[in-house]
Amino acid sequence: MTTEAVPGEDPRRLLSDTRALAHRVRRDQRVTWVALLVLAVVTFLAIPADYFGMDVQCQGVNDTECRLSRDGVVWFWPPALLLAYAAIAYWYVRIARTRGVGARVLPYAYTGAALALLYVVIWVGFRLWVDIQAQPTPQPEWTLVLDRLVAPTGTIGIALLVLAWLERNPGLLAFTVVYLAAVLAPLRVDWLMGSGGRGAFVPEQVFNGVVLLLGAAVFALTRRRRR
Repeated sequence: MTTEAVPGEDPRRLLSDTRALAHRVRRDQRVTWVALLVLAVVTFLAIPADYFGMDVQCQGVNDTECRLSRDGVVWFWPPALLLAYAAIAYWYVRIARTRGVGARVLPYAYTGAALALLYVVIWVGFRLWVDIQAQPTPQPEWTLVLDRLVAPTGTIGIALLVLAWLERNPGLLAFTVVYLAAVLAPLRVDWLMGSGGRGAFVPEQVFNGVVLLLGAAVFALTRRRRR
């Protein structure tokens, strides 16, 4: 099947119109605020799951030396993220159909699900490694950064990079860079929750959730203004 150009039609104008149409289709395919809203909800729901699922073992004088094991993370986050990515894919497809376009969200959902399962493997491997260590040793700084990157909040950012690429969305790319910077360089809030306490992770988790929630609001308002 071939398409013949209309005699006298400017090829440059045809190319410009084609690019404009492609840009409009990509813009109509974007439902970025849905993804960020769902991930924000999961992030907030993870706080009580992590807090009450944490194993705390204290020893020493007045129980001043405590060892925390965040078992609640591995029990909540992977299934929660799998459900979240399934919900995001569903709403992307549904909203895109109402706009008369397709949805390029499945590679993003598959990536997010794979990263969630990969976290479980890494967590189990880390626990086995800790159990065979004779004495605890201080971890290099780069391992702490890597730990935050492969943690659920970090994998959310990695998957969002894939979504930004699929949508050709520079706004989402810029937001994801800011989000990952917040995850990898967390707030110093030891004075607020107590160094090493059960709730020491809460301010960072709340901050990450607020960033996702604000991002969802910004993208939703931007979409409404473009209508």
